[in-house]
Amino acid sequence: MKKIVTVDPKKQLGTFIDFPHDLYKDDANYVPELFIAQKDILTTHPFHKHSELQMFLAYDDDKVVGRIAAILNNNHNSYNNRNDGFFGFFDCINDQETANMLFDVAAKWLKGKGVDQNIIGPVNFSTNEASGLLIKGFDSPPMLMMTYNYPYYAELIEKAGYVKQMDLIAWHWDGESYDDRSVRLLDALQQRLKRNNITIRRVNLKNFKEEVVKLREVYNSAWDQNSGFVPLTDDEFNHLAKDLKLILDPDFVLVAEQEGKLVGFGLALPNYNEIFKTIKRGRLLPTGIFKLLLNKKKIKSIRIYALGVIDGYRKMGIEACIYGTIIKEYKRKGFEHAEAGWTLENNVLINEAIIAIKGDPYKTYRLYEKAI
Repeated sequence: MKKIVTVDPKKQLGTFIDFPHDLYKDDANYVPELFIAQKDILTTHPFHKHSELQMFLAYDDDKVVGRIAAILNNNHNSYNNRNDGFFGFFDCINDQETANMLFDVAAKWLKGKGVDQNIIGPVNFSTNEASGLLIKGFDSPPMLMMTYNYPYYAELIEKAGYVKQMDLIAWHWDGESYDDRSVRLLDALQQRLKRNNITIRRVNLKNFKEEVVKLREVYNSAWDQNSGFVPLTDDEFNHLAKDLKLILDPDFVLVAEQEGKLVGFGLALPNYNEIFKTIKRGRLLPTGIFKLLLNKKKIKSIRIYALGVIDGYRKMGIEACIYGTIIKEYKRKGFEHAEAGWTLENNVLINEAIIAIKGDPYKTYRLYEKAI
């Protein structure tokens, strides 16, 4: 007999986090999320200071067959003048009845919180975090901080009444299949920027706290026109920066600066999913931590996580300069694969720039919405 259980974080959090490991145990492309990271995002992340979520588990007799989180992001609604809810952390067996039960309980909880417009998802808080349902590109594992799911999820969501809101595109380069024009023109581009007193430099890890303050201002400004964007609070950005500092390579963290003012930045990350894939059930202890420490230098791919320039400084060559520098380091360090993304399907400016350097739109993720 099927039933829905409201998750008590003190009792069932581990069950909620672990369900995907069992669901995907036979999927060669599945990458387990680190338990410690999932526990943090679901319980102690700064998001919980201004918003809230409720987790639910679906059972068939004593067996877990699905999960979902209903998410009320107050900052999203305030910033976008909306009254929407979200669903996230959705995983389910291939059974429409189970999926419908999960979507229904999430909608009921959100209605109880006063939501009266749309439910949007899947997002794990907002588009600042893991977002979108994979609908194209199931033949390879996800890159770091990207989502993954079975192909049948789209049918479960659409049959529950959800329709497409927006597609998100991830771009790929294999080996040296990129156009290195931005590398060849790098010196000329940098000289042109210098005439406007703009320089490209690596992030200063010795003054990381001061850098983070400037980076946060650029981040919240450069992406503010993106559909559904919500600025990160100081606490949220600091939390993200603290986590990323543990895994970043300073050669891949670049800032554009004009007379001390940051006007753009680019960040590429080593694809630690190559290691996480080998860490059973996402547990760093007792042996996972050694895999993480010993295999860092064996990573062969990177993900361009973010690249943004504030209004008034776009189309000056800053983006090309940052891309060129990342490609140059990518070659020097011997990486074999790179991903950029995601980007919104309607972001013509950045998408055309990526196509120009031979980016392959190899994965597509979809955000869905449904009137509540």
